[in-house]
Amino acid sequence: MVQTIKSRSPVPLDSRDLDICQQVFDKLRSEYQVAKDSDEAERMASIVIELYRQGVRDPNHLRSMVEAARGLFETSDR
Repeated sequence: MVQTIKSRSPVPLDSRDLDICQQVFDKLRSEYQVAKDSDEAERMASIVIELYRQGVRDPNHLRSMVEAARGLFETSDR
């Protein structure tokens, strides 16, 4: 099922929300070997949070959208 982006939620993220965002960020950062304290990591984290606030809650979909936003597309099966 295709998930559509809703309007940005004004509700603060709770610990479960942040856990999902952190897991997606950590997986992407590790996979693409992005240094934790780099500008790229900061941009990637911002994209993760913004998409999550806009309603992208499925971790796999969130990850795919972050990859697309960064211009990274999977070229092999995982």
